[in-house]
Amino acid sequence: MADGRLVVCATPIGNLGDVTLRVIEALKAADVIEAEDTRVTRKLLARYEVSTPLEAYHAKNLERRTPEVVGRVAAGQVVALVSDAGTPGVSDPGAHLVDACIDAGQSVEVLPGASAILAALVASGLPTHAFYFGGFLPRKAGDRIRALEKVATLDATLVFYESPRRTAATLASLAEAMPGRQAVMARELTKLHEEVARGDVGELASRIAGRELKGEVVLLVGPPARGHEATAVDPVALKDQVDVLVAQGASRKDAVRAVSERTGVARNTVYEAALGTRRPGE
Repeated sequence: MADGRLVVCATPIGNLGDVTLRVIEALKAADVIEAEDTRVTRKLLARYEVSTPLEAYHAKNLERRTPEVVGRVAAGQVVALVSDAGTPGVSDPGAHLVDACIDAGQSVEVLPGASAILAALVASGLPTHAFYFGGFLPRKAGDRIRALEKVATLDATLVFYESPRRTAATLASLAEAMPGRQAVMARELTKLHEEVARGDVGELASRIAGRELKGEVVLLVGPPARGHEATAVDPVALKDQVDVLVAQGASRKDAVRAVSERTGVARNTVYEAALGTRRPGE
């Protein structure tokens, strides 16, 4: 009996032609295919005449199904794992099964393929010397801003997944946390209605606001300009700038926004400095 193993199979992110020959061969040879959404996977299997038994493995049943699947691998079966699109284990429940097999000492084989992250990064035209993938950002605006501020100074292009329903709100948070940066929204990659929208993050947020989007979305933000946000923020200088604008008749909210846009410092950081709650070196 052949040694059992979990075979992680990357599938197309949209166009069904973007699957490797090796993945198709693995799907045909497997004893069973574990799929995040069997309805989606059946379309791929029908296209390439794959008749391997198909089972559902997703976020709602992984606690129950994981021991069963690991047991099959331990018993010598070859289990193929696929997600809705792309490589299982990246922002999807497949990571749980991979970890479980590794913890159980079972073999895990990964077959590469299409990647929304890399496709969007290359199409964006943003710097590719380094990039940070942050998965899905928090849903609540305050949590989202705090998460963004933690990575705002990285000398790397930032890449995030987002649902079409929350894209406008997330772009607004990106514009608040990283004003002046170049940004890109990549949507429906490899599909008929593929869209790659580029621009200043604030301008892009305004353009997308109010639009009804469909399809999976990747958001990207370029790194800060050299010397911009790379050094320690001077809260005293920020407070002075806000105070000057307030003295000239601006509301504190408008003054904070103006200083944020002028300096490239995140709006929350400017606000804390204006209130005197941010100390030098923080």
